Amino acid sequence: MSYRIDHSVPQLVPPKILLLDWHATLVDSLDAMYLAIDDLLPQFEALGLLNRLAPEELSKTPDDRKLVRFVRIFRRLHPKIRAERRVSRTDIFDALFGPDLEAISIAHKAFNKCYRDHYGAVAPFEEGMRERLQFLRKLGIKLGVPTNRSREFLGHEMRSLEGGSWIDLFDTTVCGDEVNHHKPAPDVLLKSIANLKATPGPDVWYLGDSRTDTIAAKEAGITSIFYNGAMWEWDWIERIFPRTQQHPHKPDAVVDDLDSLLDLIQKIDGPERAEIWAERPERAPARRKPPARIEPDWHPAVVELTAPIFLLFDWHATLVDTLDAMYHAVDDMLPELDTLGLAERLVDPSQSKTVEDAKLVEHVRDYHQLHPKIKADRKISRTDIFEVLFGADEEAKQIAHAAFNRHYRNHYGAVYPFEPGVKDMLIGLRALGLKLGVLTNRDREFFQHELAAVEGTGWADLFDTTVCGDDTALRKPHADPILKALENLHFLPGPEIWYIGDSTTDTIAAKKAGVTSVFFNGAQWDQKWLDKIFPGTERHPHKPDVVVNDFGELWALTLACRAARPRIGWSI
Repeated sequence: MSYRIDHSVPQLVPPKILLLDWHATLVDSLDAMYLAIDDLLPQFEALGLLNRLAPEELSKTPDDRKLVRFVRIFRRLHPKIRAERRVSRTDIFDALFGPDLEAISIAHKAFNKCYRDHYGAVAPFEEGMRERLQFLRKLGIKLGVPTNRSREFLGHEMRSLEGGSWIDLFDTTVCGDEVNHHKPAPDVLLKSIANLKATPGPDVWYLGDSRTDTIAAKEAGITSIFYNGAMWEWDWIERIFPRTQQHPHKPDAVVDDLDSLLDLIQKIDGPERAEIWAERPERAPARRKPPARIEPDWHPAVVELTAPIFLLFDWHATLVDTLDAMYHAVDDMLPELDTLGLAERLVDPSQSKTVEDAKLVEHVRDYHQLHPKIKADRKISRTDIFEVLFGADEEAKQIAHAAFNRHYRNHYGAVYPFEPGVKDMLIGLRALGLKLGVLTNRDREFFQHELAAVEGTGWADLFDTTVCGDDTALRKPHADPILKALENLHFLPGPEIWYIGDSTTDTIAAKKAGVTSVFFNGAQWDQKWLDKIFPGTERHPHKPDVVVNDFGELWALTLACRAARPRIGWSI
């Protein structure tokens, strides 16, 4: 038995109707769903959805806040979501757009266009699921499928699933394109109940795997059974259903699988169906939890650092988000490679650090534009792009930076804190008596405008020094800008100077300058990719001293290093 009942609700009533969600409850179509989401998110700007992302303060959970922030900045799913494969597209859209039903509708329609390129492969979510559905029918329970999926896709998947043998299991099916609003609105549930000539009530159960399924069931006035197919830990389930005034909905019971659902129904069922229960199918083997995501091993918990006296921050993609303008300017600049005399100065791909770097060089050489995957991932800075393209050719990089600046002038202006609370963190660091600075390859013309514009009032008074790309003869990855910042404040290089940046060029510059390199992993690279971009080889020896995934980790690391000298490890 693996179910839990919310004992704060009245006694459960055995179901006369059981409605079941389709994706990630009855069937597994996760591959196609995530591929379609991958295709959809880069289109958010063109669809007018970026400006309709829900304010982070309205997010139900910290995970929702991280998702909204990550999609706003990178136009893709957080790697943790992709690795765990536990969250449905309906929950994704609910987290991204909150109560904006029009935005959710636009997202679903655009998703359907993308899903058309991937759907087809579908399998039962559990072993023996068809047999258990047949048994539920034997108990006299009517079955229905209300889904956000469009009829085009549901029909195809039902016909292809186990030779089409599932079609006759259900008394009704209702799809998202047959009602006015998708879940979490209750429309598909109410239409399913009406099709069965019934009325909403406690004897109608809805089994679904997502938070939006629970909300829809409660809004419809029926019993909500949360299907924990993703095998979430119980504290996570309690966290996403807090039952607060803002988020009041909570399932009436939680089951881990269909066997648990049968356990629950049998427990509350009367004696009149005892003979049928004697024919209950044997229990299926227990399912295994999905593998945990591997975190980078340059984690703050396993490093030994000297407490800082001066923290020097990168600007773009570390403290602030200016990715849109940056990528637009690179797009405008690359078609000019021939005119600028740079096409013949691209590095030999065989000399590239990684296979991905070689592919970038080849793509730019052949097409004079960035590879679409780089723009979709939104993980690499223009400085890193120019390092990959031109290697040690300083003159070529200077020409490229000058051309970039000319085009950036047409796009720059919009600047946002990379995370909420960045300003508060900077104020907190200053309150500790630490010196702060900004170091950027951006020219001062642009940086001064952005520094004054961020959050409306600007951050100029938060920093003791700033160094821009045109303040030194050589830009990052050379040490010159860091050394210039130290000179401005009369500091010498050493481990008590921390440079926090998001790119490989930031790490290289820090190590060449002889200061502590803190890699800001805002793009949430995984262990495999970090090992690839920081191989620690003779040719590419530079590696960060520590990796932090957000400013909360940086703050905790700073406090821990100040609390004990020396101190090995720390904890959030």
